[in-house]
Amino acid sequence: MRAIQISVFLENKAGRLAEVTGILAEADVNIRALALADTSDFGVLRLIVNDNQKAVTALKNRGFTIGETDVVAVEVEDRPGGLHRILDILHQAGINVEYMYAFVTQSGSNAVMIFRFDNIDEAVNILQENNLTVINGNKVYTL
Repeated sequence: MRAIQISVFLENKAGRLAEVTGILAEADVNIRALALADTSDFGVLRLIVNDNQKAVTALKNRGFTIGETDVVAVEVEDRPGGLHRILDILHQAGINVEYMYAFVTQSGSNAVMIFRFDNIDEAVNILQENNLTVINGNKVYTL
């Protein structure tokens, strides 16, 4: 019932995430879910991928420090209170949740990712200028 999560330890500097995603793309590894936690000096990229062995090998061969952790995937009812119900059950049982993150969802045949930018207006302009679809905020809530 467990899944393996890959943790990639990164310096917190421009281009490091692109380097990781490029390595995974070259290795034909598909990212299914991810979460990024950072400090001013380093970050930890947590990944669920379609092929752990290929991902670990490719990243280690390029000098990245990798960790593997057991995690559990749980279906959550898509309604108000769905997540709370699970968390309340765990709480009542004395189980601590260390962290959690969501799986990637799809819009048509495309995955949807949520980004945080330091200059949102500039980022949106650049994305649109490069013919990338920026989804209206109101539509995001209905995906």
